[in-house]
Amino acid sequence: MTFGSLVSRLGVPIIALSLTFAPPFAAAHAAENARKVSVVSFGLFGDQGVFRSEATGAAQIVASRFGGGPAVIRFNTKTGGDATVETLAGTLQAEAKKMNGDRDILFLILTSHGSQEGLAVNGGRSAETLKPSNLAGMLKRTGIRYKVVIISACYSGVFIPPIADADTLVITAADANHSSFGCEDKAKWTYFGDAFFNIALRQTNNLKEAFLLARSLVSKRELRQGFEPSHPQMAGGGNVEPLLVARR
Repeated sequence: MTFGSLVSRLGVPIIALSLTFAPPFAAAHAAENARKVSVVSFGLFGDQGVFRSEATGAAQIVASRFGGGPAVIRFNTKTGGDATVETLAGTLQAEAKKMNGDRDILFLILTSHGSQEGLAVNGGRSAETLKPSNLAGMLKRTGIRYKVVIISACYSGVFIPPIADADTLVITAADANHSSFGCEDKAKWTYFGDAFFNIALRQTNNLKEAFLLARSLVSKRELRQGFEPSHPQMAGGGNVEPLLVARR
């Protein structure tokens, strides 16, 4: 039998066999190149349960929509807790060690009361403030290029100037000069948390669409209640936002 006749006789089985094995190899290659999404969520103010509830619910929704692994969730209560400034810094460093700093995406969620000084961090008798400059330093020290930071708090727009850039998307419940609303003790969500995480992220395909829908929902709710608008903000993230497409 000549080599040509052997190839002609075996060509179809060989091709079929190669097609049989191609998908697993392709899938494995795709899995290796997939971007990891790491979710860290902190409920910083322990005197009201809404921040614990929001931190937990928001992390679960983000991980589900964007393919994040098990989220790291910390929160404070009226008697104490481990959601401190020190713990936040340590958690970000620990997660960064598990990530590819040039490819993977760090997703940080913070929910608390806020002022123009920063975020209230209260648990039991412990009380401190997470300042914008502190958080900016923590994020820089991770060495992670792509980051998303979502802050649900009054005056949370103060975090935008030191943090937002092309690789870091910052979304806040209010601008630097206004309060946000919905911080009742037994509520599951704040106004912004409900609009952004619980409603908009479930219905849209990306963070920009979710923000625009949430901003509209918050504005309408504040108008009905007769509240001064909180003016939610979205800044930076031109390089990272297109990388996050929600699962169907």
